[in-house]
Amino acid sequence: MAQRRPIATRDRKWAQRIAAWLARHEVTPNRISQASILFAAVAGAAFWLSGGASAPWLIVAALGVQGRLLCNLFDGMVAVEGGRAEPDGPFWNEAPDRYADILILVGMGLGAATPALGWAAATMAVLAAYTREAGAAQGLEPDFSGPMAKQHRMALATLGAVLAIFVPILMGQPTLALVLWVIILGAAFTALRRGSKMVADLKSSRDQS
Repeated sequence: MAQRRPIATRDRKWAQRIAAWLARHEVTPNRISQASILFAAVAGAAFWLSGGASAPWLIVAALGVQGRLLCNLFDGMVAVEGGRAEPDGPFWNEAPDRYADILILVGMGLGAATPALGWAAATMAVLAAYTREAGAAQGLEPDFSGPMAKQHRMALATLGAVLAIFVPILMGQPTLALVLWVIILGAAFTALRRGSKMVADLKSSRDQS
């Protein structure tokens, strides 16, 4: 089995109880993964409708982002700890994450009236994930390093939503736009870092062979 993303929350009692309840009620990991797309769509739409400043919509956006992350937590726990892994699980484990990144980050860009930033952030997020998967496809251990891995991007998206409630404009720019810039630069650096490590590991493995 491929290495899993290290998540400390898996060891929390509340998470284990919820995962066990889901497994007992025959909620499949694929359905949980699919639900993450719905949460991301809600978050992206809420960011858009917020105009970067509407507190009710920003609260919905933050909750949607966290809902997406909870789905990402429980799908793996139900599949592995709950013993309910499915043959097509690898697809549903990865593809919804990419859809979710795009929906949330593009929504943020639309909310900040800077759609180009949203698309740029989504592109960098997908690139960082692609670089990890490209290494795994060559037999390397998946590289979940940051500084802008999925959990970091979503933490910033949540923080941006909360901050924009109180400070919609920061340094003369929409707060959501500034958050997107951090995600863009951080994800680009993450992709370069993962890519450099992959190249070094591939050369090392070839030399050893």
